[in-house]
Amino acid sequence: MSLNEEVDLLRKIPLFANIEPSKLKLLAFTSERLKFREGTELFHQGDMGDSAYIIIDGAVGIVVSTPNGDVKVAEVNKNDIIGEIAILCDVPRTATVIADQDVEVLKISKELFFQMVGEFPQMAVEIMRELAIRLEKTTSQLTQALNS
Repeated sequence: MSLNEEVDLLRKIPLFANIEPSKLKLLAFTSERLKFREGTELFHQGDMGDSAYIIIDGAVGIVVSTPNGDVKVAEVNKNDIIGEIAILCDVPRTATVIADQDVEVLKISKELFFQMVGEFPQMAVEIMRELAIRLEKTTSQLTQALNS
């Protein structure tokens, strides 16, 4: 995939939709493009987070370890971002992420991620929006589980 194709791909992600193309080129150029085979772990719950990942193609499962075993809590697909909580909050990974199928990602280092957020306040707003949506969904699921 060419640099311009990666920029087009990044532009489709709400987090990066309002960032000027020259900055998206920088992001695409300085990020690492990785491929994972189905069943491969991208990162493990409890590991320290050093990067976030944008799903370019494929899907991954979000798995949380519990006293009763591992539980798949979500599936994340193309154009979604994962791993941002660990780098935003400086906490260990909150879940294990496993490729549900062959997957291709763009790995963004913690330093580059914070540089982009610092330069583009709109990106910070989009991150807050995405995290609020996830929190609302989790709260709803928890409420349903407690009422069952």
